[in-house]
Amino acid sequence: MAEPVSIHIVSDTMCPWCYVGKRRLEKALASLPEIAVSVHWRPYLLDGTIPADGMDRQTYLQRKFGAQGAADVYSRIRAAGEEEGIHFAFEKILRSPNTVNSHRLLHWAEEAGVQDAVAERLFQLYFIEGGDIGSSEILAAAAEDSGMDRNAVYNRLQTDDDRSSILRQIAEANDIGIEGVPCFIFNGGTYLPGAQPAPILALAVQNASAAG
Repeated sequence: MAEPVSIHIVSDTMCPWCYVGKRRLEKALASLPEIAVSVHWRPYLLDGTIPADGMDRQTYLQRKFGAQGAADVYSRIRAAGEEEGIHFAFEKILRSPNTVNSHRLLHWAEEAGVQDAVAERLFQLYFIEGGDIGSSEILAAAAEDSGMDRNAVYNRLQTDDDRSSILRQIAEANDIGIEGVPCFIFNGGTYLPGAQPAPILALAVQNASAAG
């Protein structure tokens, strides 16, 4: 029995292209039912300067893109999302979060066997519902929606449990040259940056499977 193809997705939960990339990978994998895979979400920070409690969304966008830049960027992302069945509601987002705690939750979700479900819920909360995924209350609710214990997650978020591990993984991603996300890593070797079209992702999975 062949080993499953390992796919590590280096991602940030506030990255809209990562949500698009998730949908495209799902489409790619649906076209390859004969290939077993294991998918793992790995942390990245698009902006490590955001305060622990987040910041006003409009202030963040002005700082990052200037007066008109955000509208241009998001029109392209919105169109890409529509093609993948994602109806981005950027106008609902009021705060830009610090996402370290969301990555801690994803780490615990992997231990619980529900990491992909939690990743999906976090993307939905932020990009569709405008939820503040830097909030412990919202993160705990996302965990509960995905089958985890809400109170246990909330209480754990009040500690520093696994914070240093997440920060170390983020530093490692930067050290190996990952400059943007999503970035797909196949069997610990081949890197494929960006929210690639499903056929390209499918080919990468096939190549990784053939290489063993």
